[in-house]
Amino acid sequence: MPTYPHYRDLHTVEQVRVMEREALIALGISGHDLMRRAASAALGSLRRHWPQARRVCICCGPGNNGGDGFLLGVLAREAGLQVELVALSAVAHGDAALARSEWEQGGGQVRSWDAESRLPVADVFVDALYGIGLNRAPEPSAARLIDGMNASGKPMLALDVPSGLNADTGYCPGAAIQAEVTVTFIVGKRGLHSGRAADQVGQLELASLGVPDSVYACVQPDAQLLIAGSMPPRARYANKGSNGHVLVIGGGQGMAGAVRLAGESALRAGAGLVSVATRAEHLLALNATRPELMVHAVDDVQVLAPLLERASVLALGPGLGQGDWAHALWQAALDTNKPLVLDADGLNLLARKPCTFAVPTVLTPHPGEAARLLGMSIADVEQDRFAAVRELARCFSATVVLKGSGSLIADPDGRLDVCPWGNPGMASGGMGDLLTGVIAALLAQGCTAWQAACLGVGLHARAGDLAAQNGERGLLASDLLAPLRLLGNGMSTHGSERG
Repeated sequence: MPTYPHYRDLHTVEQVRVMEREALIALGISGHDLMRRAASAALGSLRRHWPQARRVCICCGPGNNGGDGFLLGVLAREAGLQVELVALSAVAHGDAALARSEWEQGGGQVRSWDAESRLPVADVFVDALYGIGLNRAPEPSAARLIDGMNASGKPMLALDVPSGLNADTGYCPGAAIQAEVTVTFIVGKRGLHSGRAADQVGQLELASLGVPDSVYACVQPDAQLLIAGSMPPRARYANKGSNGHVLVIGGGQGMAGAVRLAGESALRAGAGLVSVATRAEHLLALNATRPELMVHAVDDVQVLAPLLERASVLALGPGLGQGDWAHALWQAALDTNKPLVLDADGLNLLARKPCTFAVPTVLTPHPGEAARLLGMSIADVEQDRFAAVRELARCFSATVVLKGSGSLIADPDGRLDVCPWGNPGMASGGMGDLLTGVIAALLAQGCTAWQAACLGVGLHARAGDLAAQNGERGLLASDLLAPLRLLGNGMSTHGSERG
């Protein structure tokens, strides 16, 4: 995506509509003129990505997104391309009607889509069906058209938003376009960056359409994309005590790997000291494989107490379990009121006994854990991940990371950042334990909860992308440790990161 001053800003549909109105005033142009700018940007994208394409099929809806499509047809025909127009409706509305009239007055034909229709032959299909306005499943006729475009085997360019994808939430309630490229207009829409969006958007481009800065200044973004960051260089006189002491609490029966990954990632992310409180059965394995961890057998709360006292930050939950032992350690840890990262069974225990936090705290739920914390279904969480993460942050007075494709970070005041990195290979065991350790280490080194969550999520996801250069399938959590160390120091490996 081209970088311009507002590329990180993400807005809701309501905010986008306000900005579109302000843009017309600021530019002194009509809605039809703005539509033509969008069509020109779309043609530029089409020619860049598919320079050999000669036959283009543009599928248009009755609204402004369809108007963009009709004007794209006009410009593409003027550029010498063979253009077929397929329309969902016999009529268009507002500025889209003017656009359709311009296409027809130039001799263009419109194929009406109905139950008997078949898509024409094309080198590239263009989706101009719905745009930002759709917040429901497409109607059956439109769904059949969407399914036909997806099944065509030809590349697809989506205008503004892939049809069927909710531009606010990233949720798809029904059929949805699977685009190779999406060119979105004026400003970023938050729903293009989380949830199902990763499977629908493809390569995302942002075309500002020449909108002036004054328009962006009139509406505060609802969310922002994370930026790539690292920790500053250490002072030359630093010692291990200068960089915090993380205590990882967890590792119930058979779960030594969870605390090993959390502890080692805390070390690789720069914590000066890392202790592990776990079951006695894990001591030999952990000491043998990672001697830099200070591993302690903790059978009861009395043994845990001095470890809690020495620690500066707690990482509570990896492999913890939910039995009596786990609950006792969980409660003792919370009672210390020390900065805290809570994950896995630490969150499941919180769902059983909710509380708010008065100290810097980061919760890192996946959608299932988020659903338990909110008392709703996973489907409800996924239907609006943005609302869910904000509600979690408000309810628990904590910074919350809602993990998944396009991880979200929210604080109790409603601030929200979206992670643009990560890949499907990271959907494997141990990745969450790794993230817990990274965030805890950043807290221990002096970051605020918000800083630790944002930087930690970004480092974790970027490390995952670097590790996946050898292939996504089969990616292990421990594969992230080497690139994590490099990225945390502001360095990179051979090759390039995505995003």
